[in-house]
Amino acid sequence: MNKIRIQYFIFFLTIILLGILSRKISVIPLCIGDFLYAVMVYLLIRIFLTNQKATHIIALALMLCYGIEFFQLYQAEWIIQLRQTLFGRYVLGQEFLWADILVYTIGIIFTYLIEKIILKYHTYETRFRFK
Repeated sequence: MNKIRIQYFIFFLTIILLGILSRKISVIPLCIGDFLYAVMVYLLIRIFLTNQKATHIIALALMLCYGIEFFQLYQAEWIIQLRQTLFGRYVLGQEFLWADILVYTIGIIFTYLIEKIILKYHTYETRFRFK
């Protein structure tokens, strides 16, 4: 694994931990967990596609988040039972909400902007570092 993938993976694991904590602490709004879910999806895609353009990563992350959200409209017995498990609750969600679509979009765009700022700063630092 190269260095950038390891960094994305560490951020990915951190976001998962924060997301789980956000669901355990009752004073944190549920939209924070959805926001972190979108960040996690973006980072997961970035781990595997480190050399892809950001627009591709954004599109893939949005499609995955939207797809999972719209999949919540599917109510077959087997998927309802899966959603009652811890894995199903965290990964597949419980119910379709249009607000989640908005939060996913904000989370992915926010992550892209933070990534762009960090990479720009990192590039600037390495370019102008005096030895």
